[in-house]
Amino acid sequence: MDWLLDPLQHRFAARALVVALLLGVSGGLVGCVLLLRRLALLADAFGHALLPGVGLAYLLAGPSLPALAGGACVAGLLTASASALVARGTRLKEDAAFGALFVICFAAGAALLSKVAAPTDLLHYLFGHVLGLTRADLILAAMVSAGTVLAVALFQRPLVLDCFDQAFHRASGGRSALTHLLILGLVVVNLVAALQAVGMVLSLGLFLLPAATAYLWCERFTAMLWFSAVYGAVGAMGGFYLSYYADLNSGASMVLCLGSGFILSALFSPTHGLFGRRRQSHRHQREDSEDTCAVPTVPDPARSH
Repeated sequence: MDWLLDPLQHRFAARALVVALLLGVSGGLVGCVLLLRRLALLADAFGHALLPGVGLAYLLAGPSLPALAGGACVAGLLTASASALVARGTRLKEDAAFGALFVICFAAGAALLSKVAAPTDLLHYLFGHVLGLTRADLILAAMVSAGTVLAVALFQRPLVLDCFDQAFHRASGGRSALTHLLILGLVVVNLVAALQAVGMVLSLGLFLLPAATAYLWCERFTAMLWFSAVYGAVGAMGGFYLSYYADLNSGASMVLCLGSGFILSALFSPTHGLFGRRRQSHRHQREDSEDTCAVPTVPDPARSH
């Protein structure tokens, strides 16, 4: 208990733990939608696309959280809109257009921040610094987490339809384009909230690893959401304690804790794990062979006479 409670005696550490919990919940929920929608790498691309907005906001307003958050949101939305326009107006697919644009945005943002910010600030934006969170970061994380939970609860049905059957979603009167914009909006605001804690480079782990772990254990969408949210919160808090006691980077520690559970699940999940599936297939083969051996033979009347 002393090991668990000692960091909470410091206000900055308690604040970081709460932010890690909130970001783990919201990131796990958004990651489930991205995974089932086959947009898992979208969070990583968005994370790089936010950097020029952060650089311009830093250049114009300094290290102000509202300015940085606003610049990051604007940059993310503009990149998403530009990629859609390029995909529709040229022969490029949307993933190729988005990949080309986010690389350009990342290079432009890195160049801007290298001129206007200190090298340590640039590293914090790229890889996170959970122990340097402020009260404004805590408020932003709480608002984003509450908004994400509310949005997933209210729009669960269109999200499920858009993830599993977009054609039926459109045929039944659903607005697939608005649902897609909702997904993009949730990704952007969660990335902005995770900017200081996890960083842009490692933000994908906060979305993908809880969702992928839950996908290996759950068969229903609601159960997957609950599992991913709880696992994301527990893994993020575990990463906080690891970074606090081992003096490691906060974003890397969170991703390592979440990744360790994913690796164990990929190996030993009873139904979808590597060794779990192998044991299950062996059991089915043994049961089939036993059933075959247990089939009674029909006696031949001529032979019996």
